[in-house]
Amino acid sequence: MDTFLLGDIEIAVTRKEVKNVHLVVHPPEGRVTLVAPMRSRLDVLRAYAITRLGWIRKQQAGLRAQAREMPRRNITRESHTLWGRRYLLDVQYVDAKPEVRLDHKRITLRVRPGADEVKRAEMMHAWHKAQLHAVLPDMIKTWEPRLGVKVHGYYLQRMKTRWGSCNHARGHIRLNTELVKKPRHLLEYVVVHEMAHLIAPTHDERFIALLDDHFPRWREARAELNSLPLSA
Repeated sequence: MDTFLLGDIEIAVTRKEVKNVHLVVHPPEGRVTLVAPMRSRLDVLRAYAITRLGWIRKQQAGLRAQAREMPRRNITRESHTLWGRRYLLDVQYVDAKPEVRLDHKRITLRVRPGADEVKRAEMMHAWHKAQLHAVLPDMIKTWEPRLGVKVHGYYLQRMKTRWGSCNHARGHIRLNTELVKKPRHLLEYVVVHEMAHLIAPTHDERFIALLDDHFPRWREARAELNSLPLSA
């Protein structure tokens, strides 16, 4: 993979068996990639990117202006989001096994007396991962026959610059744990997006056609996801 700079903007170049150049500004932080035909010269691609510099900066500015969530301290009466819905957090210090509970209006975090901010954050992150693990296997199984692919493994982690990623060679997908805060249909969009990369590794014509065929409202889902607050 090659890279080049346009001022302070780094653009990563991947050459594939495609007919046209595809320039993408990726949420949430504005990473820029360019997919190009195999024989494309780097100086030609750089010249093309220069003609699109105004568009790139506009896309990045829109992402930077997007609302950011305030850092969470995981304290009582703090607002937390799960699947697109707001809940108040109730922190209880009890001499019992730590746990997180959810009801119709609040999330209750039970921790041992003296649990600090780091421990409370670890508990909440583990709970977020458990919420994702509860829905992802069935979601993946639903889409495997539709797309004609097999996901050999999925992984959850915090990501700074991506909602998901795909290891095409291994058949693995990786998802940002922040997705637990978004409506479930947006999680499904990211899952389908990454599963489609098992067929088409880059954002080329084949990839776009797959999404158009199997998830026709993907553009609306992408726009909605990109309009929601990002993690602090």
